[in-house]
Formats: sequence, structure tokens, C-alpha cells
Amino acid sequence: MTTAQSAWAGFTARSLARGLGQIFFQPRAWTGVAILAAFVVADWRMALLVLVGTAASTAAGCLLRPPRDTVEAGLLGFCGALVGAAAFTALGSQWLAWLVAAAGGVLCAPVTWVLARLFATPPLRRFALPTTTAPFCLVAGLAYALTTDRHVAAASAPSDAGVVLDLARSLLTNIAEVVLVGGGWSGLLILIGLFLASWRVGVAALMGSAIGSVTALVLGTDPSRIGEGLAGYSGVLTAIALAVVFLRESAASWWYAALGAVLTAGVTLLMNDLTGGPVYTWPYILTTWVMLLIAAPIRGLDRS
Repeated sequence: MTTAQSAWAGFTARSLARGLGQIFFQPRAWTGVAILAAFVVADWRMALLVLVGTAASTAAGCLLRPPRDTVEAGLLGFCGALVGAAAFTALGSQWLAWLVAAAGGVLCAPVTWVLARLFATPPLRRFALPTTTAPFCLVAGLAYALTTDRHVAAASAPSDAGVVLDLARSLLTNIAEVVLVGGGWSGLLILIGLFLASWRVGVAALMGSAIGSVTALVLGTDPSRIGEGLAGYSGVLTAIALAVVFLRESAASWWYAALGAVLTAGVTLLMNDLTGGPVYTWPYILTTWVMLLIAAPIRGLDRS
């Protein structure tokens, strides 16, 4: 069997489910199913666009002849899944959203390849930086800019629940907003999926969510925005990434992850002030890259 044939053999329903799980670094099919359920609860059309993006990204990635285990682990699909979610968020269910989900999913594959090659160059190789969700952000950002005149208005209900209730609500809405979904029920389904993968991952997600929200409040973010999950969602990914994924788990990695969640909240606020459009997961990406670079010489923060 050739490399190309082997790659396509790994393109299955299970690998697509794992692709959804890989949004949170988890190659677990049941985690992916829980995330898909979260999309369905939000809007079944969004769930379909996510599947289109996942399938398109995985198929395009197979054309680049990766190892079969890369396909089976879902590593080709998660950026396309997020592009599909972003397409729905910006464009609703109009025909253009389906085109963006499919074409954007396909584009994620070569963008990921280029970034991986860049990080493999001699100056950067020793840092072993992950491409993570950067391909999604680049592709979704381009699509957002090219479809400005077709954007749909985002629905947002003002909250008068009070600071404490907004903070409590954000524990789940932060987790949901990682995948551009609003609502605590979706966040709860995703959190269940994370605990199915590992209790450590679930705890790290909650830690990043809580720290992100409290930090955003201290920095003066509107509590209602915090309650919607728009201020603390990137901290969820940063906490998981640094506590249990990219660094060998230890007490030091958890403290480092907590610091990362604090910094991510600040980067989120800064980027929201400087940009007029969605920042997607850039705050998590930039913070995590910098903290991985800094972690290299620090004792107790070994790469996993």
C-alpha cells in the first residue's frame, strides 16, 4: 500500500469525530461526538457546516500524503471544523457559508503544511512550536474579510444578571465559545466530552475558564460580555495546552498554565480593542507560542 493509499485508509467517520476532539487536543471519538452534540444544540445547520469543514480539511490533507496515524488521530480535521463554525457565525446558513466551509476547509491543509515547514526550519526547530489552530485563524480571517458585505448580525441579549451570576455563567460559556458557540448547555456538553477524555483535561478547561473570566473582570471588561464567554474562551485552550498537552504535566506546568490563562485574557482584551473583527483563537495561539519559547530553559517545564 502506498503512502497516499494509507492516508486515505485512515479517513473514516471515527477520524472525523476525533478531528472535532482535536479542537481541544483530544484524539477521542466520544469527545468529538460530545462537541458535535454541542453544535447541534446551538443550531443543527451549524453542526452540518462543521462536518463539511472537517471532511474537506481531512480530505485535502490526505492529498498531501501524511502518515496514516496522523489522519486517524483527527489532526487534519480540527481547523476545518472551526472554519465551518466561523462560516456559520459570520454568514448564517446562506449558500456562501457552505462554500466558505468547504473551500476554507480545503485551504486549511496547505496552510497547515506551510506553517509546519516554517516551524521545522533550523532557527525554529528546537522550539517544536505546534501549528495548533493558527491555520483556522488565517483562513477564517481571510474569509471574513472577503465576505464583509454578506455578514449576518450577531444576536446578543444584554444581561442584567449581576457580576456574580455572569462570572458563574461564563464557566461554561467560555468553553462553548472556543468553538464559536454561545450557551451554557453547549459548554456543558463539551466539558463532559473533555472529562471523558481525561479528568485532568476537564479540570484544566475549568481552571482556564475561571481565571480568564476573573482576569477579564479585573481588567474592566463588561460583565455581560464575560457572561457570554467572549472574554475568557481563549484561556480555556491555553490552560489545557500548557498544563497537560505541550508540557510534561507537573505542578510547575499547572502554575505555568494558570499564568498563561491570565496573560491570554489580557491579550484578548488588547486584540479586541485593536481589531474591528473577530480575533478567533489568536490570543491563545500567540500566548502559548511565547510561553513555550520561554519555557524551554526553565527547569521543571519540560516538553512532553
